Order: sequence, then C-alpha cells, then structure tokens
Amino acid sequence: MTERTGRRKGGGRDGRREARENTVVEQAAFIERKIPYFEYLSEENLQLIEDNADILLEEIGIDFLDDPEALALWQATGADVRGTRVHFPKGLCRSLIQATAPKEFTQHARNPNRSVIIGGKRTVLVPAYGSPFVHDIDEGRRYATIQDFENFVKLAYMAPGLHHSGGTICEPVDLPVNKRHFDMIYTHFKYSDKPLMGSVTHHERAQDTVDMAKLVFGDEFVDQNCVLTSLINVNSPMVYDATMLGSLKVYARNNQATVVSPFILAGAMSPVTTAGTVTQILAEALAGIAFTQLCRPGAPVIFGTFAAAVSMATGAPTFGTPEPSMVVYAAAALARRLGVPFRSGGGLCGSKLPDAQAAYEAANTLQTSALAGVNFMLHTAGWLEGGLAMGYEKFIMDCDQASMIGVLLGGMDMSENGQAMEAVREVGPGKHYLGSAHTLANFETAFYRSTVADNNSFEQWTADGALDTAQRANTLWKKMLNDYQAPAIDPGIDEALQDFMARRKASFADRDY
Repeated sequence: MTERTGRRKGGGRDGRREARENTVVEQAAFIERKIPYFEYLSEENLQLIEDNADILLEEIGIDFLDDPEALALWQATGADVRGTRVHFPKGLCRSLIQATAPKEFTQHARNPNRSVIIGGKRTVLVPAYGSPFVHDIDEGRRYATIQDFENFVKLAYMAPGLHHSGGTICEPVDLPVNKRHFDMIYTHFKYSDKPLMGSVTHHERAQDTVDMAKLVFGDEFVDQNCVLTSLINVNSPMVYDATMLGSLKVYARNNQATVVSPFILAGAMSPVTTAGTVTQILAEALAGIAFTQLCRPGAPVIFGTFAAAVSMATGAPTFGTPEPSMVVYAAAALARRLGVPFRSGGGLCGSKLPDAQAAYEAANTLQTSALAGVNFMLHTAGWLEGGLAMGYEKFIMDCDQASMIGVLLGGMDMSENGQAMEAVREVGPGKHYLGSAHTLANFETAFYRSTVADNNSFEQWTADGALDTAQRANTLWKKMLNDYQAPAIDPGIDEALQDFMARRKASFADRDY
C-alpha cells in the first residue's frame, strides 16, 4: 500500500495541507503477507486442543436444531444421531474438510480488479457488521437508516485500507425486516464494486441474495465461482439453529462461501479459560465446516471465530484484553493446521464514543489479528459499543489503522534502495539525512502518513483549530461523502436488479421479523 503525493504549490502549513488533500492513494485488492505468523502455542499444545475437540465432538456432540435434512445427512455419513444431537466419530469432520474444502479461493467482485483471494498468506479487511445503531459526534447515537447504510458502503468503497464492501454494515431499521435485505444487497452492488457479503437471516433471503448475484454475474459464473461470502454464526455453546443452517445450505449448494463462526463470550458461552474456549471453538467450527462439504463438496468455507471475554464483575463483554488475543492466535494456528482460511478480529471495542478506549481496544485487536494470520478480518472498521453502534468517526479512525496493517504485513524493504547504504556513505558521521539524495528520492513514500493523527507543534495544532482525532475524522468522512463518485454499473444490470426487487417485494407483505 503506497501513497503518492501531488506537487506542492504553496509553502508552509497551507502547502502541507494542500499536499495532504491532493494525495492519490493506490488501492490494493488485498494484502499479500510477507512476514511470519506469530505462533503463540507449541505444537504439543495445539495437538492437545485438537484431541480435546475430538473428545467433545464424540462424547458430548453438537445440536442441529429443527433441520431433519441435516440430521439425515450426518447419519448417512456415519455420525451417531440421537434426537437433534449429533455425535461424530473421531476424525470424521476433519477428514470431510480436508478431502474437499479449498485451502484458498477467489471471491470475485463486480470489478475484476477488486476480486480478493481469501486464504494462504493474504489478508482481506472488511467493515464492521450488524449494528442497529449509528453514531457520530454531531447527532450522537440513533437508529440506523438505509441512508446510513448507503453512506457506509460509499465510505468503504473509498477507503484504501479496506478490500471488501462487507454485509450488514448497519441495520436499516426504517425498512421492513423481511425486505431490507433487497435494499442492502442492491446498495452494495450499486454504490461499490468491491466484493460483498450476503443475507443470512432467513434461507429465502439467502436465496434472494444468490439470485441478485446471478443478475450481476450470470447463472453459470455464479455456479462455478464464488461471488458472495456470508456469515454463519454458531449459536454457542454447541448449537446450530434452523435459521443459520438454512442459509448455510443455500450458499454452500450454490458454491458460495460461508464463514462458519462460533460466537463466543467467554465465561458465559464457553469455559472461563482460554484453552477451554479454543477447544469449544474448534469443535463447533469443525462440525459446521464439515457440514458445508456434505451440502456441496468443494464449496468455499472459512473457519471463523468471534471471541470476547465477559467481565466477571458485571457480566458485560470486554474487548482488547489479553485473553481474546490468545484465542485468536491459537485459533489461527488451528485453522492453518486444518487447511482452510481463517476469519476473526477487527476494530473491536466496548466504548460508546470514538475516544481513547475505543482507539486502544481496537488497535490491540487489529494488530493481534494481523500478526496471527487472519485471512478475512470482519469488523475491521466502525465498531462501537460492543457492536451495537456503527461509528462514523470510528470508521475513519479504524480505516487509518487498516492502512497501517497493510504496511506492516507488507514486510521490510530489503532491496538495494531499502538497505540505504549509499545514503549512509553520503552522509557519514555527525550530519543529518534530511537533504541527502536518498531522502529526496524517497521522501514521498517514506513512512506511513496517518489520515487522522496530528503530529504538528502545539502552536500549529492550535492555529488549525485545536481539533482532537474524532473531530478530524468527522471532517474527513463528510469530505469523503461529498467527493464520492459511484463506480460504473451496466444500466441493464441495474434495471434488472431493481425489477427483481420490485417484483419480490410485491409478492409478500411487510413483516417486522
């Protein structure tokens, strides 16, 4: 990820401001990792967790609720089905996954230059997901609307550090629950050309998503290629419900990717210890990932996890603390051993405002996820209040962190220019490098330039308005929306999407569930 700055026409503070505003940022489709993984657990400890997960699957089992078809599929595969509880012979889930699940796959975007590779040594950064509220420092906290949803899709499209348009960036509560998925999917296709996530709140909504994707890409292309990723949350502890199973089956059978994610608040939905939590996560994920391969062998799938800790004093979820980081490090290593892509992480925080707590909790989680080797980083930008709110200023702050992650994972420049030996020879002892030929040749791309941080003197900061980070981010998101230009879309495709939406919406009544 690099930045190229336009020619300066003025001097001093005004010239520097103009240079920043005229910066042209090159957007990478995804991050190619060039540094090692941070390995937190030994081989022996990882094997112990895998063995314990096998015991959990065989002795305790996983519930597959209200889905006779799923139970029949498991029984035909050799599992022991007792009522809704499925007990798995040791190694069954792992063998199903390793036989057919792809180690990596391409999710195609409407713009081929935006297509992403998920898995291997790549990282795809994705906006936050699912918040019913939005927040900005002008109007405070309020219910999200379709206008807010469109705004965040546009911001994600413009953000160079984000590679994906995401899914339910915020819930447009001004639209009927059973019809809002049409508007959300259309918004992603209309206002962005990055990849997107599909609806999972009902199997019919999942099918609507697939059908809309076929209008954009064509039936055959969708059948043979991944164009959608969807989030399938396990109802932890150890339950798959009918809603998630229904959507999982739709996407897997249409050869579209699912992120099978145990949703864990450790201490409430998993054991209070990190090793116990990781064991349960692995068992739950193995069962769901293997089930995708029963639906369609070779369907793309991602091992996901969302793990936070519960305060033993209040019962509230906490973020940015050491224990969830341990879980992410361990789960990432287990996913690599299993041979499938991994999802976790993001700019998680419990703060209600874009303040210091929000910044340090988010930075802790983002950097852990980057070092752990997360391939699909959901919730990268915008998350506030434990996921209840999508923050405009927080989104901009997190996007700045996302761009930093791209630089960090890109590794150190060890070329002849990067070694800088000619600069050392030119300058020698006791002098400075500011005017050296090497510095002059590299200063425009040397060092990451934050979009929201202020590193000026106190006097210059005061003259610029004495703004804090949230205030600077507030100015920036407004400017981005003002400058937004929609990516081109074929008029025939746009018309077909709108026609499909109108016909489907007219075919059933509005409902709030």
